[in-house]
Amino acid sequence: MTKNAVAEYRVGILTLSDKGARGERVDESGEILREMAAELGTVCCYEMIPDDFPLIVATLRDWADNRKLDLLLTTGGTGLSPRDVTPEATLAVIDREVPGMAEAMRAASLAKTPHAMISRAVVGLRGTTLIANMPGSPKAVRENFAVLLPALPHALAKLKGDPSDCAR
Repeated sequence: MTKNAVAEYRVGILTLSDKGARGERVDESGEILREMAAELGTVCCYEMIPDDFPLIVATLRDWADNRKLDLLLTTGGTGLSPRDVTPEATLAVIDREVPGMAEAMRAASLAKTPHAMISRAVVGLRGTTLIANMPGSPKAVRENFAVLLPALPHALAKLKGDPSDCAR
């Protein structure tokens, strides 16, 4: 692969929304992620499910272990309401956290709104799948994913075994 070539990664988008799963809300955030992630590869998995801890855990495990996604993006369920369990479900399935990515999203968001400090988003690894929690609002998901996007090609290449040095 040439220096400017971008690998084709397998991406999944999991929207967590009780209302959306019941058909009471359109999934704008999932569509934004689909559009933005297209520059990384193919969105081969998409689903909208309720804020249900066991179902979220099962889906994250299935997509990472069986569908072999490179990048799994969740949207929704990262706030403080009692049904917001996405970070806990993510922590239950990941092997290692990637705290710098979650910190970068919060820091960039905090420059725009004080509400950013209540985000509990988590980013971590399950095997060679990078799982990143995004907020549920369309504006916030666009802003947060834009923070991660420049680092994702390098991160995903490293997960896939790229032996090149990180420093230049």
